[in-house]
Amino acid sequence: MTLRLLSVASELYPLIKTGGLADVAGALPAALARQDVAVVTMVPGYPAVMDALDGAETVHRYDALMGGPAELRRGRAAGLDLLVLDAPHLFARPGNPYLGPDGRDWPDNPLRFAAFSRAAADVAAGLLDDYQPDAVQAHDWQAGLTAAYLHYDRPARRPGVVTTIHNLAFQGVFPAYLLGAIGLPAEAFALEGLEYFGQISFLKGGLIFADRITTVSPTYASEITLPDAGMGLDGLLAGRADTLSGILNGIDTEVWDPARDDLLAERYSADTLPKRAANKRALQDAFGLAASPDAFLLGSVGRLTEQKGMDVLLEVLPDLLARGGQFVLLGSGDAGLEQAFSALAAAFPGQVACRIGYDEAVSHRIQAGVDAFVVPSRFEPCGLTQMYALRYGAVPIVARVGGLADTVIDASPFALNQGVATGFQFAPISPPMLRAALKRAMALYDDKATWARLQANGMASDVSWASAAKAYAALFKRVAVRPSSA
Repeated sequence: MTLRLLSVASELYPLIKTGGLADVAGALPAALARQDVAVVTMVPGYPAVMDALDGAETVHRYDALMGGPAELRRGRAAGLDLLVLDAPHLFARPGNPYLGPDGRDWPDNPLRFAAFSRAAADVAAGLLDDYQPDAVQAHDWQAGLTAAYLHYDRPARRPGVVTTIHNLAFQGVFPAYLLGAIGLPAEAFALEGLEYFGQISFLKGGLIFADRITTVSPTYASEITLPDAGMGLDGLLAGRADTLSGILNGIDTEVWDPARDDLLAERYSADTLPKRAANKRALQDAFGLAASPDAFLLGSVGRLTEQKGMDVLLEVLPDLLARGGQFVLLGSGDAGLEQAFSALAAAFPGQVACRIGYDEAVSHRIQAGVDAFVVPSRFEPCGLTQMYALRYGAVPIVARVGGLADTVIDASPFALNQGVATGFQFAPISPPMLRAALKRAMALYDDKATWARLQANGMASDVSWASAAKAYAALFKRVAVRPSSA
């Protein structure tokens, strides 16, 4: 019998994206379908979502939901089955789903995502006559209250809830006085509830009341039970270790396939790897870098933050440049880091290129054109860019943390001799260790046969959703509670 899963996600590729959560929520339904799991994704009614929604019907109306009327609309977009919370007073805002025009969080974010979780809990508890899920996957803090509402509502029958952590650093922490405004009882302000250092945490509510907890890599699942990575929730997670598991993310291998990627200057595969050189030439030309086929070209795509280790990278790049290397960056984030990378590009024209912002097409071209791709994160729950790099033959250089440690096999002498190496790891996260990893990479780059083997190994890695989908399907079947009519 097909299991019905309600996936509750605040962003969803290709409709609305700020990070890896959107990629996961967008790609997992197709993989789960092959495991006999039918996914309906619940997403807020942002303008981009409403514009894409096809054949939508209103299946429920709220007279008042966190300050205004709202509707649940059912339809399809981008091949996905959707339930959309159409609440214009909360979500009819262009741009980033969490930040206002000033770059700061919308002040009413707690109400916005409480309403989102409230509606998800209602659907889970049987709000709709023709649909009740067997299991719920609530993603990150924005959906964290789904499990909390179900706990305090105490419906006679409800599906099992899996709360999935994509990044524990973002917890949805707000003033405690908002409990009443979001419709939770005073008893929720307790150690065994949402209370978090005198405030309330939406994510904590999701973790403490979920039937199972997952995060996006096995190593990160272990790391977050310890103080260094636990972000104040390590005690809770250690106490729930028997319900916590790490399931490594995959990527959409149809979207990310250099043999079929129309965004590239020239498509290629592991069997036609020499064709990849055309993409390096095109990237150098597009970014104003010197047209040097032999220069070691390093790339980075992502958020410019200390969490991502971009300050460490900034410190070691002069060493790379002194050895004749090149560097290309696509990203945005902290203003100071944006300015510092832009200044480096101005100081080293032809060797450093920096584009502030994000562009999906350019990210594909960088993965196809660079020789190596660096991810120096201080912590990284899973990371997807290193998997894109493996898929595209860009040899990854990564910090030995979280999912980076789980997906890249370091080019140690033993791994090289065994023919299994796919990239470079370094730890601890510091300039000297990253500098040493870059030095190792550049030395192997000069050995063209060994470098080609690294590329081929990476491109042969299974970075699809197949294994993760099997693990998720088994988990959902364990927690599922079927409606009495099933």
